[in-house]
Amino acid sequence: MIDAVVFDLDGVIIDSEELWNEVREALAHERGGRWSAQAQADMMGMSSTEWSRYLHDVVGLPEPPEEINREVVDRMLARYSERLPLIDGAVDAVKRLAAHWPLGVASSSNRELIDRVLEVSGLAPYFEATVSSEEVAHGKPAPDVYIEAARRLGVKPSRCAAIEDSASGIRSAHAAGMRVIAIPNHAFPPPPDVLALADVVLDSIAELRPGTIKEVERLSTASSG
Repeated sequence: MIDAVVFDLDGVIIDSEELWNEVREALAHERGGRWSAQAQADMMGMSSTEWSRYLHDVVGLPEPPEEINREVVDRMLARYSERLPLIDGAVDAVKRLAAHWPLGVASSSNRELIDRVLEVSGLAPYFEATVSSEEVAHGKPAPDVYIEAARRLGVKPSRCAAIEDSASGIRSAHAAGMRVIAIPNHAFPPPPDVLALADVVLDSIAELRPGTIKEVERLSTASSG
């Protein structure tokens, strides 16, 4: 049985992965950092503590990680204030599932960004628990953020379904013992071996319906039987 559903935020509800890339790349160029095409892939799923340290240690930004983190978050908040890049169909999908299951968020975004997105989108009332990876020991692909989301929902991870788009997120939810519904990120698609960890793969979040969760339940029952 599936007793709760946990959503990733970036790349699932909001189309922000490329925005994160733009903001961090621009800051790196401004501060004389060594930006590379690998940097965004490396940072996907990292907590704010981890990616700000990466920008300092690997990309070479001179400021302390705490200052880097603050500057990036401020720029992201400003961009969200200009336009919140909601993915088509995401709001309706959340509302459809909230009518049947308690929902959570397990995100690599900072707490301020999670709260801003859910407030501006009007989705805050639909989520009973939200977790930022800055609130746990390790970011994705470690399972910490999903395990904590399940704990706050009062549900065992094995009785949760996770909605993910990225390689690190799929690995994280799978490592937590959750059933995984993958909606591959088109800009940064997960490799086939990671996508194979998912129980169900959808083309878009518009396809996510209660029947999808029922299908995951059926697969879970069949595999345990």
